[in-house]
Amino acid sequence: MTQVQLPPVERRRHSAGGVTMLFLVLALALVVLLVVSAGTGQLAIPANEVLSSVLRRIGIETGVPVTAPNGEIALWNVRFPRVVLVAVVGAGLAVGGVLMQGVFGNPLADPSVVGVSSGAAAGAVLVIVLGWQALGEWGIATGAFVGGLVATIIAYTTARSAGRTEVVTLVLTGIAVNAVAGAIVAFMSFLGDTAAREQIVFWQLGSFNGTRWAQVWVALPLIVLGIVGALVVARQLDLLALGERSARHVGVDVESLRLVVIVLVAVTTSAAVAFCGIIGFVGLVVPHVVRMLVGPGHRVLVPASVLAGSVVLLAADLAARTLVPYAELPIGMLTALIGGPFFFWLLRSTRNRSGGWS
Repeated sequence: MTQVQLPPVERRRHSAGGVTMLFLVLALALVVLLVVSAGTGQLAIPANEVLSSVLRRIGIETGVPVTAPNGEIALWNVRFPRVVLVAVVGAGLAVGGVLMQGVFGNPLADPSVVGVSSGAAAGAVLVIVLGWQALGEWGIATGAFVGGLVATIIAYTTARSAGRTEVVTLVLTGIAVNAVAGAIVAFMSFLGDTAAREQIVFWQLGSFNGTRWAQVWVALPLIVLGIVGALVVARQLDLLALGERSARHVGVDVESLRLVVIVLVAVTTSAAVAFCGIIGFVGLVVPHVVRMLVGPGHRVLVPASVLAGSVVLLAADLAARTLVPYAELPIGMLTALIGGPFFFWLLRSTRNRSGGWS
């Protein structure tokens, strides 16, 4: 894939004050959404009682009890695991998008380019239809995680030749992997019974319903690993944005960097989708919007995208739970429904204002 020049609007300098303000706004929005989301549901719990419950757990007594019957249990066994996993998954998907866009030098790349999401879907569907129950309730999540990793390994090793990986070959290989994974999903849907097909559709649409702390403790360290890794390679990604030849001249091992980034994307995205299904457009739209606000420098772009990804997915999950009374919309459908037209508008407006990407 040809290195793509960012439009002038993205190359302009962004003031330190504006960046600091953005971080403060995102951090405040994250706290507000965490509290509101935890208190929203069939059993409504006021925000001050949610905050009081959290402070009480860390040893600070506020004298404000949770008044709703079983409210404390609902908060810590149902609501908090869900909102924490939503925030973590949002951060992971956004970081995956930042890394892919950085390593491909293209603001329109996302983890699906190398087949991570479709591979995860194929792994989950195989477990659902073939009934591989050796891991019990962890079977689908494990299948999705392994499927995402296997798809990435196949795409990378197939595209690698003579010690080098051509980006165009990797993208084309990713398209082939996506096609094969899609065929596996379609074939398994054909073989499965009605219950299996309903489970496949539900998983592919995405949902955080039924999240437990055990799932949070599995996904959290893997996604944190991806975020830390992204921060470590941030400077090298900035140098790679100058072009492969220029990056090599200043000491960047482009092949090693590309391998590390793809591994980080595979681990982070696979962990993110393993417990909630396919959630589209977060990894594509969030880094793109944040880059327009803070500029292309990855040392700022990565942490800002972490916060923005969490905020966006928490808002989407809250909307999915509240838009239809006594029902929950699939969050993957909601993010695609809103993210698709928004991204189309973003592309059109950027093209009209700055001439698009050359």
